[in-house]
Formats: sequence, C-alpha cells, structure tokens
Amino acid sequence: MKIIVCVKQVPDTSGKVAVNPDGTLNRASMAAIINPDDKNAVEAALTLKEETGAEVVIVSMGPPPAEGMLREILAMGADRAVLVSGREFGGSDTFATSQIIAAAINTIGVDKEDIILCGRQAIDGDTAQVGPQIAEKLGLPQVSYVAEIKKEGDSLICKRMLEDGYMTIKVKTPCLLTCIKELNTPRYMSVPGIVDCYSKPLEIFDFNKLKDDPLIELDTIGLKGSPTNIFKSFTPPQKGAGMMLEGADKETCQKLAGILAGKHII
Repeated sequence: MKIIVCVKQVPDTSGKVAVNPDGTLNRASMAAIINPDDKNAVEAALTLKEETGAEVVIVSMGPPPAEGMLREILAMGADRAVLVSGREFGGSDTFATSQIIAAAINTIGVDKEDIILCGRQAIDGDTAQVGPQIAEKLGLPQVSYVAEIKKEGDSLICKRMLEDGYMTIKVKTPCLLTCIKELNTPRYMSVPGIVDCYSKPLEIFDFNKLKDDPLIELDTIGLKGSPTNIFKSFTPPQKGAGMMLEGADKETCQKLAGILAGKHII
C-alpha cells in the first residue's frame, strides 16, 4: 500500500509579493515555505503509515531548489520523494499542473489499495483546483475538504466539511482526498529523521521521463498549455491606520453616527 502526497513549495505571502512582467510570481525574490494545507496532508499520510505500515511517497513539481523542502518532509517520516522539474513545465496553471502531476503519479503507479492526498489549496493561488483535477485525469473517486479519515478494509470513511456542517462519505481505494487544516496538527522533524533524510531516495522526473505519458504534450503543459490568462497581478496597497473612538456615551455615539453618515454608510 502506498500513500502518495502532493505538496507544493510556495512563496511566503506574509511579505511583499513580487510579480514578473508576464504576470507570473517572481518566486526567486521571496522566501519559500511548504504550503500549509499540504503539511496536513503529509501528517495524515504519516498517521496512516503508523496504522497500516504503508509507504509514503511525496510528489512535488517545482525548480531544483525544492529538493530542500522535500528533504524536510522526508525528515518528518516520509519514505521517498519525487521532484517533477523541467523548463517545459514552467508557468503552468492549474490545468497544466494537474496534467503533469497526474502523469508523474501514473509513472509511480497506483495500485488497488493506494491513496493520494493533497492539501485543500495553495496559498499562492487559492484555487483549490489541482487536487480535484488530478483525480479527474486519473479517473479516481475523490473527496474534498476532508476533516477526518478512518481506514476500513478497502475503503476510507471521511468526514467532509461543508459550509454549515459535515457529511460522512465512504469511498473505496484507490482514491484522492484533499485535506483541510482541521484534520490534524502537523508534526515537526525529528533529530533521527534529519540524520536519515539524506539517505532516503529522491528521484527527479523531468520532461523526458514523463513525455511518453498520454497526458504530456507541449501544447497542454507549461505557459503555452495553460488556458488561464492573467490580466494583471499586483501587490495590494497597505491600509492606513484606522480611526479609534473610545467611550460608550451619547456624544461618542453621535460622533460615530456623523462619521458613518459622512461616508454614506448609513
């Protein structure tokens, strides 16, 4: 049994976001971190590994420096990692990215009992599209916004979060789940894990490795194969300091009402 976890290295959006002239993010100018929701998917995989003895395989698409992120996840307890990297993949939107990652998963192989886990969404795009698109391209059942996972024979019992509550879904493996932060609390790297992480296998899948998969064509990957067109990207201006009114007396209330009326809010 394998658990394949799709992770992404994202820019730390707590700082200033830099944008290239073509509308893509200038990732080289920003600090890179593991996408937070993907950490919950990693923790879910490691928990299932402890329960079932499954092998945990991490898959990420990105530039060569993303190897450092993958080593960090190997130090958390994953067994092996695959970095999908090549110039042909650069500039891919969610459609093209899901094509490439699905091809990489095909190359790894998906057996009857295997599970694919993804984070709900990435903080650099916030689309929540790649996970479901991978499932569609692999022809697998999927459950999104998963807040609880229990393995039961050849099936998983998942609690899926809705806007106004939860629903329980039973899905047979192989399947794909997208995980939310309410699912768990990701663990830290351990000292033995850090020592061992560089002895664990990390394989590079480039264009030549994946080109024979029917999902991989130059017209459907990279910037050329991305149907999404970005009209404009920019860093929103910082908001100025707000106005604070203290007190609960009649005079303060009248002053507040006057300000709101002046702005045509009331």
